Parts: sequence; structure tokens; C-alpha cells
Amino acid sequence: MSDTKASAIDRLGSRLVDILSSERGWFLLRLKTALLRLFLVTVLIGLSTELIWAISAEPQVDPAASTTLQELSPASPQQAEHGLSAKPVEIARLFNFPITNSILVSWIVALGLIGFAQLATRKMKHVPTGLQNFVEWLVEALYKFLAGIIGPHLAQQTFWYFATIFIFVLSANWCGLIPGVGSLGWGHQTAHGFRIDQPLFRGANADVNMTLAMALVFFASWLVWAFREVGVRGFLRELFAPKGESEGVLRVLLVGVFFAAGCLEVVSILFRPVSLSFRLYGNIFAGENLLEAMAKLVPGFGWLVPIPFYFLELVMGLVQALVFMLLTAVFTMLMCQHETGGPSAGHA
Repeated sequence: MSDTKASAIDRLGSRLVDILSSERGWFLLRLKTALLRLFLVTVLIGLSTELIWAISAEPQVDPAASTTLQELSPASPQQAEHGLSAKPVEIARLFNFPITNSILVSWIVALGLIGFAQLATRKMKHVPTGLQNFVEWLVEALYKFLAGIIGPHLAQQTFWYFATIFIFVLSANWCGLIPGVGSLGWGHQTAHGFRIDQPLFRGANADVNMTLAMALVFFASWLVWAFREVGVRGFLRELFAPKGESEGVLRVLLVGVFFAAGCLEVVSILFRPVSLSFRLYGNIFAGENLLEAMAKLVPGFGWLVPIPFYFLELVMGLVQALVFMLLTAVFTMLMCQHETGGPSAGHA
């Protein structure tokens, strides 16, 4: 009985492989994927519309009554304190250009990386040692890692960006954990100790302007790579053209379905810079607020309580740098790869 079941399972598995390996099976799989994405996006749009409607229908509070309540309930010292400000502090102006504390940290990180690279490659040797050995190991490991994901062809053209963005984001994340970042600056004395109002340093990626700028740079680079690899016609064909072979009424139906899916894909492409920037900003900003909250949790032991969370933030900084690099690499691969047929083409 068990042999009969095993043979039936083997026949079913081989049949499924034959269907997926055929051009028709691959086309049906792509069609089902497109329809599923269309359905999910429609559901999400409906849920978000209901949520917006519920928020807009929230009852309004009389301003006079609100003012009276605020006067009757004075704020306690604990309520007056808050964590890291969502807005960076302007510390100087250069030719009427505002210099914030997050820009200062990003400049320090960039100059530090440039100096480190110059120092490591100052005296190149055939048998690397010291800093040169570390830099060559890092570059080679990143290149092999990316080539295994997006392919050697794309890796040769885009490695400069992905490696740079990974090293910069990782360095900026870890530099934001150095003692003194967020705790040195201008402030005033309170009953609970000295409070920093305008910190001199702030984590570069804890500023949404920085993460949004990196995401926009990727978006512009992504367009250049896509147009260079597949051209304008190939770019539009990848978005809107129906996949597979069909005739008659089915062809017309597929044109409409894939055009609608292409419109949704355009919306998702336009929102990629927003999602990339807020994902990185939100995680780093939340991590720095967590460290500040832990430092204030136990009076007199503010130096001890955050130590376990520092190790957590070290791991989080590495993970977020990897996520940012991998997402940008996968977005590039999805548009710039050349499709030559069924699923076996990707293994050729």
C-alpha cells in the first residue's frame, strides 16, 4: 500500500514538473501571479480607503474644552520629557545652506570612509596584509554575494553602487551608536539632571531626508540601468505587454489584464523610494529612541541598562544595511534581467 502511494506521489510530482517546464504552464503561472497581485492590491486599497474614512469621521473636540482640560491637568515632568526629535537640529549655515547635526555626522562618516580607503590602498602589495587584506576580503565577499543574486553581468555594472551603499549605511548606523552622538550639545539644567535640547551629533540615518536622498539616487540609477539593459521599448513591454502566446478573445483579455497589472506595477515603482527610505529611517530612529529610553529607565544606572540593547542595535544596523542593499539589487534584477523563455532559461 505504501509503495502504491509513493508511486502515485512520484507520478504527480513528475507531472507537475512537466507542466511548469512547458511554455503553457509557465505562462499560466505568470498569469495567476499577475491576477493574485491585482486582487491583493485591490483589497489593500479598499482597506486603506475604509481606514481613511474612519479617521476622517473621528469626532472633533471643542477647542475651548480642550484648553480647559489642559489648564486643569498640569503636565508632569515625566510627560514633558520626550525622546529623539523627529526633526534634525540646524547647527550652522554655510552660504545660506542649513547644516544639521545629521548632515554633520554623514560628512564625518563619508570622510572617514574615504580616509580609510586611502590608508588601506596607499601601499598596495601582491600579497595583501593588514588593512589592504581586510578591504580586499570585504570587496571580494560583497562581489561574490551580489553576483550570486543578480548575476555576473549586472554585478559588473552595478557593484559600485551596491557596495558603496552597504558600506555607507552600515558605517552610518554604527557611528550613530558611539557614545556622544545625541548626548553632546546645548541644553539646560532640570530637576532630573542636565537635558540636551540641541544635540551636536545625530545618527545620519535617523534623519528621513538622508534615507530619502539615498532612495532617490537609487531610483535615478535604476532608471539608467533599466533603459541601458532593455531599452525604452523593453521597459514598457516588461510593464504592460502580455506574456506568453495566445490568440483571439483570450489575447484581448490578456492585454487588458496585463495592462491593469502594469499600471499597478508603475504605482509600486513610484512608491519604492518612499518604502526604502521610511523602512531604514523608522528602524534606526526607533533604535536610538529605545537606547535613550533605556538610559533614563533606572536613575543612576543609565550607563548600564542600555548595554544589552547596544548589541541588539549593532545587529540591527547590519541587518538594515543588508536589507537596503538587497532590496535595491533585487529591484534592479527584476527589471534588467533578459527573459529568454520558460523557467529553464534562468538556469542556462
